[in-house]
Parts: sequence; C-alpha cells; structure tokens
Amino acid sequence: MKKLFSCLFLVFTFSLGLQAQLNEYKYIIIPKNFKGFKDENQYKTSTLLKYLFTKKGFETYYEDDLPSDLNTNRCLGLLAQLDHTTSMFVTKASIVLEDCNSNEVYKSLEGRSKEKDYTSSYKEAIEMAFKSISSLNYKYNPVETENVSTTAVVMDAGGKGDPSVNKGKQTTTTVEKNLSQSEIAPNPKTAAIENTAVVAASTSLMPKTSDSYVLYAQEIPNGYQLVDSTP
Repeated sequence: MKKLFSCLFLVFTFSLGLQAQLNEYKYIIIPKNFKGFKDENQYKTSTLLKYLFTKKGFETYYEDDLPSDLNTNRCLGLLAQLDHTTSMFVTKASIVLEDCNSNEVYKSLEGRSKEKDYTSSYKEAIEMAFKSISSLNYKYNPVETENVSTTAVVMDAGGKGDPSVNKGKQTTTTVEKNLSQSEIAPNPKTAAIENTAVVAASTSLMPKTSDSYVLYAQEIPNGYQLVDSTP
C-alpha cells in the first residue's frame, strides 16, 4: 500500500512539473508534413493535431503561418512532432514537443490502434496519445523577467555633469595646485629662519679659545652676511 501511494505521489509531482513547464510557452507549432510522411497532412495528422491542441486551449498555428511575435521569436512556442510507426497489425504514435533549440520538452504516452485503415488508425492512436496532454490542464503563464535599472551621469556638450561632482573635483584640483606651488616655491620668511638657525648652530659649535672670535649674522636684502661685530 505504501509503495502504491509513493508511486502515485511521484506521478502527481511529475505531472505538476510538466504542467508548469508547458505553461511557459505561448504557442504550439504544427508542421504540415511530419517526418516519415511523403505528403502534407498525410492521413489528416496535421489537421487532427491542430484541432486537438486548439480544443484544449493552446494557441496553435501551422508552421508556415505564424503570428508576428512568434515569427520573430520562435522560443515563444513549442514545435509538435509525431513519433510514429506502422505495421500490418498496429499503428503506434506519440506526440513530442520541442523548444526552439530542438530540445525535447515533453513526450506523451504512446497511443495504439489496430485499425487497418491508416487514416482511422492514426486518428485513434493520436487521440489516445493526446489524453496525457489533456490531463495537464494547460494555461499560458509567461515567465516574468527582472528589469535591472542602471544610473548614469550624462555629460552635456560642454563637458559639465553633476554640479556637486564638478565642485568636488574643482576643490581637489585647487588644493593640489596650492600644495604643488608651496613645494616648488618655499616661503622667504621660512628660508630666513632656517638660515639663521644654521648660522647659530655653526657658531655655537666653534670651540671657545682665547684666539676665537664671535661672528654675527647681519640681514641683507638677499639673505644674511657674517660680521665680526654686533650689527
């Protein structure tokens, strides 16, 4: 009993997954000439499939008469193919749905018929195979796509953008310019102080002997000069 319940649960879950997958497609495309047939709509297979899909709520079109959006984007629809074999005693048929990349999205259960007339046998086999599609309760539900918005700074013809951004750039440029000028052209007062310090240090290091003498720094227009008397 538990095994039966588990099997039924798996079948139910699998069916829900297939239904959700089919609901993402808007159209069903029907070829007028299925593989293995010589003539268009042989044994009325194309018209029968179009009728069955349309009856179950699918928006169905022949391959040579597609709406504009489907003609532009074939990935909106699934292509119906007929997997079929015939012999003297039985006709077998399954309905295969393929996406725009020829990947198999769905394959129905196999339908069989022992009718001797091929038109009747294909009709019976296809209708039997279509029962598994009918049970999916198809309803088109387009996949929602996320819109990613981006923000860009648009520059006008004069190369001006956001005023706050330009203001920040101008302030940075001014500071860098002033810093460069201070490094290149030192302050004259600072230079004078440094020169005085050097002279004072030099004179203080001289040994004090009886023959030694004291030099004084006298300010002149271009700097300082050493003199041997008080300025």
